[in-house]
Amino acid sequence: MEVVNKVAQSGLVTLDLETLHQGVPLDVFDIKDFLHMEYVLKEADFRTALDTYDWEQHRGHDLTVLCSNDAIVASWAFMLIATKCEGVVNRLFFGPQDVAVSRIYAEVLDTVDWSTYQGKRVILKGCSELGIPQSVYMDATRRLLPYADRIMYGEACSFVPVWRAPK
Repeated sequence: MEVVNKVAQSGLVTLDLETLHQGVPLDVFDIKDFLHMEYVLKEADFRTALDTYDWEQHRGHDLTVLCSNDAIVASWAFMLIATKCEGVVNRLFFGPQDVAVSRIYAEVLDTVDWSTYQGKRVILKGCSELGIPQSVYMDATRRLLPYADRIMYGEACSFVPVWRAPK
């Protein structure tokens, strides 16, 4: 008896967003650690702390800057951090890690030739090890809509139908 691989014959195309990851580490810089009692920005102390900080640990990495508490931080403080990162980090972002990851993926998704999915039944692979933000799945789905015949989520052996082109 011949074993037939029905998944291979189904014509499904799997798009694994994780494979689009560029492998550049994303570091998080929490400004609260540089504030007096984690809430008060004292300019002289802040400048000194930034001057003595080891920026080289972020060389070649992406860096996102945030303040994880409710401190009110002047815009110039973030601008000062940007000057310290110049020539050291790959890309600089503001906000939580998932927001930075979404922006990184948006840049990568801009480079995809979505027309290669014309008329295809596409599965956006789930269960990533990298923890891809939901916004990335939404963005990829939006970009597939003009091309794909069907969009699904999951694995070829177990998927959830998301969208089908109108007949």
